Amino acid sequence: MRRGVARHGTMLRRSLVAALLVAGLAPSLAIESEGALQPCRVGGVVHELRCGTLTRPLDPANLSGATIEIGYVVAPAVARQKLADPVFVLAGGPGQSAVSVAPTMLALLSRTRNRRDIVFVDQRGTGRSAPLDCEDPTQETLAEQSEPDRQLQQVLACKARLLKRRYLPNEAALGFFTTAVAVQDLDAVRQALGAPRVNLVGASYGTRVALEYARQFPTSLRRAVLDGVAPPDMALPASYSTDGQAAFDALLAACADEPTCATAYPTLRADWRTLLGSLPRKVSAAHPLTGAVETFTLTRAMVLAAVRAPLYVPSLAAGLPAAIADAAQGRYEGLFGLQAMLQARPANRVALGMHLSVVCAEDLPRLTQSSDRPGAEFGRDDARLYARLCSVWPRGAVPKGFDAISRTRAPMLLLSGGLDPATPPRHGARVAALLGGKARHVVVPNAGHGVMAVGCMRDVVQRFIDAVDDAAALAVDADCAAAIPRPPAFRPLRSGAAPG
Repeated sequence: MRRGVARHGTMLRRSLVAALLVAGLAPSLAIESEGALQPCRVGGVVHELRCGTLTRPLDPANLSGATIEIGYVVAPAVARQKLADPVFVLAGGPGQSAVSVAPTMLALLSRTRNRRDIVFVDQRGTGRSAPLDCEDPTQETLAEQSEPDRQLQQVLACKARLLKRRYLPNEAALGFFTTAVAVQDLDAVRQALGAPRVNLVGASYGTRVALEYARQFPTSLRRAVLDGVAPPDMALPASYSTDGQAAFDALLAACADEPTCATAYPTLRADWRTLLGSLPRKVSAAHPLTGAVETFTLTRAMVLAAVRAPLYVPSLAAGLPAAIADAAQGRYEGLFGLQAMLQARPANRVALGMHLSVVCAEDLPRLTQSSDRPGAEFGRDDARLYARLCSVWPRGAVPKGFDAISRTRAPMLLLSGGLDPATPPRHGARVAALLGGKARHVVVPNAGHGVMAVGCMRDVVQRFIDAVDDAAALAVDADCAAAIPRPPAFRPLRSGAAPG
């Protein structure tokens, strides 16, 4: 869930309308549909799609107040006799645009699309739906990234810019971008499309959205796939440290157990301790995107962030032993390069304002109740940072019962990667137990954050959605998950070395 998620409040209960919405009993509050779906193009998708918008109340309890536009894209089913229940794709973050992942997800769901529409709704605050976007952090210099107060200054500047937008009449309006409000937009799109029920495919934070949709609109959900489970009772800054440390420790242990890696990097743990113990320090390194050599103060926070990013993808994490060994010797390009490979992709960017609207309302209030112990090296820095940022960000309300997980009526397939540094199997196992007999948890031991695209897993998802009945869906064969290997440690060719 790339740094963020949700909890808090009472504001949605201000009126009978709001109470009915929370219970999932009120009709759609789409003020108007902007006409029929229109032909459109999405970058990275070769064929024509259909685009639509809905005008929605910013505050569900104030129908005469400010409104926002919710944008969505439909990839029509290929077959003429399509099925009535489309697949809605829910993006992660929080703050990721669903439309931005359309090229990847359409490839993964190509067989499912034979008879079902695939729908991408940009959640309020992202993409085409009243975005709460801030400056792109990938454009920062390394020196800027090393400034301790820069993130707080960026958030304050971003908030000031956002409050000039038409759809944000005041600072409190930033509190209406929470998960509980957003799923009401999602159901309004379902109704606008005339779908009696939907299938949900959510990744990372999108799994929280799916769980909240199931809570508010249980009769409108046919099936759900939760890939990388981020439950509503998760206190992200705390779990982020615990789970990141566990994934990093497992990487070091795997290198020690892999003969080739152990031979190439026999002092990896000592190198890591040497690196951390040398910080902060003045260094020079080339920026991974611009190539410009910069001199800056390398901080502990920068190194931990650079190590954490590739842990999400095992094929990138395979380069960490070499990068850590180099960094201990004063060569930092490997660490920053691995981090940039993940973060520079446009589809991975998040709308920071929406991210904070969710995390500050839903996760931060749970910090004091969390039993997750901070990682030995990752510590409490993220919790402190979020506390600072949320101190200047309006906190929205979260309805009573939001963080409760009850038995599901609709079959749910929960997927976890055994190497995931953000949503590892411990979260999926606990949520599956609470959801009851119609939930099934599948662990891919050697996968990272998000497993749908790994090996045979997209076929598992397709068979789960397309199964003719619930029993067949829950019985889908996923034994292939155990055969997916862990990528071996990367060994770079040294100057003058012969390939082989």
